[in-house]
Amino acid sequence: MNSSIFPRSSGILLHVTSLPGGVGIGDLGRQAYEFVDFLAEAGQKIWQVLPLGPTGYGDSPYQLFSAFAGNPLLIDLEALREQRLLSAQDLAQAPVLREDYVDYGSVIRGKGELISKAARAFFSDAEREEKERFEKFCKNNADWLDDYALFMACKAEYKDAVWADWDGEIRKREAAALEEWRARLASQIAVHKFAQYEFYCQWSALKAYCGARGIRVMGDVPIYVAHDSADVWAHPELFRLNEDSRPTAVAGVPPDYFSATGQLWGNPLYRWDVSAATGHRWWIERFRASLQRFDMVRLDHFRGFEAFWEVPATALTAQGGKWVKGPGPELFRAVKNELKELPFVAENLGVITPEVEALRQEFGFPGMSLLQFAFGNDPQGPSFRPHNYSRELVAYTGGHDNDTTVGWWTSAGIGESTRTAEDIRKEREFTRAYLGFENEPVNWVFIRTVMASVAEIAIVPLQDVLGLGNEARMNLPGTLSGNWKWRYRAGALTKNLSDRLRELTVLYDR
Repeated sequence: MNSSIFPRSSGILLHVTSLPGGVGIGDLGRQAYEFVDFLAEAGQKIWQVLPLGPTGYGDSPYQLFSAFAGNPLLIDLEALREQRLLSAQDLAQAPVLREDYVDYGSVIRGKGELISKAARAFFSDAEREEKERFEKFCKNNADWLDDYALFMACKAEYKDAVWADWDGEIRKREAAALEEWRARLASQIAVHKFAQYEFYCQWSALKAYCGARGIRVMGDVPIYVAHDSADVWAHPELFRLNEDSRPTAVAGVPPDYFSATGQLWGNPLYRWDVSAATGHRWWIERFRASLQRFDMVRLDHFRGFEAFWEVPATALTAQGGKWVKGPGPELFRAVKNELKELPFVAENLGVITPEVEALRQEFGFPGMSLLQFAFGNDPQGPSFRPHNYSRELVAYTGGHDNDTTVGWWTSAGIGESTRTAEDIRKEREFTRAYLGFENEPVNWVFIRTVMASVAEIAIVPLQDVLGLGNEARMNLPGTLSGNWKWRYRAGALTKNLSDRLRELTVLYDR
């Protein structure tokens, strides 16, 4: 682990959608800048976000329409008004949506119409210099942008049907069909390209502000992509699909803490032999794009690069899967050879073998540890206890798939994991004994513990800083709805909170 890439520091995990303000969803506008100010005042050095791509099935940031594109729902509409692409009246007529959670259906309809209106104004009224910057963006990103914009335009024409259900010619990307659809949907394609350009401009400005305030942004690269995505449609040869363009085998994980039947993710698996024959070009470009967007990147399900859980596409649960070898070090050698420095964090949770750890250590990627996993009866529990931490580690109180620390501590927990009532009682007794506390707020005991640890990086979900219960949980693995909705309220980031975080940051040299 390179200490110049990963100096001792701490930060906050908060997805952009969870910011307050905006039109029913957190965005890249004023509240994002105020959050960065809070981080700086609290002495934090890292803002960790979830994947920022356009969400598809279940609104999950881990099931995206593109591994390269940004999510148009995160565009700040106020910035479009300042560019005179929308009027004050346009914003006043925007739907009034809930502020405490994201209603994705309403947001998609409300923001989508306004972004389309702004795009039309851009193409008719924007200054020549601005249009030239747009054209340059389109040219520099044509290798993914052209396919993505056409994919989204076609998808709308097919009333959001999965691309495998499209007519054969466009589904199979026959040259004549591509040319015909590009001509027929030119105006819709332009809107999608404009949305990506605007996302890029707004994100670049926010990231520059983070840098000016001493904040590094940690992004997230899901190992798998959604079947219903521009990536799989444009590069079917890289995925295990049948003649009908559907997966022959899918991704998941075996039975674990979260589910007795495992987790069936359903993503198509890669044809790693085909990827290797190209020198892993798609992966190199994917990582290149991620490192242009972020300062450092969490590699989701790192374990799958060494060996992955293969489940037949017809299976109803993940129980009947098997472990199959992945690309291993060959992939990262190819990426490192071209990109040189790899500021990657390996999400090495779950069933971790010596081979997985050897792969992580060969490239100096710090691993992860979640304090919530330290006190139960999982055989790997001892590795999550701070007295066993190494410095080459990112220590969390909990992650986006966990309950909040207060929710984990106060709720029964049965039905949310494989723990029994007796397991939970023993877990709580051991937690108290290990951490040596009685009546202190459990969230601050956990925050202090990871901050005080030897782990070079400590990350705390904002829900734990705010001391929220399971009503603020971001995701419950194995469920298909109700996730990714949580937002914090405006005014929640008080000076008392920033002072308390800064005190711990100074105390523990972060």
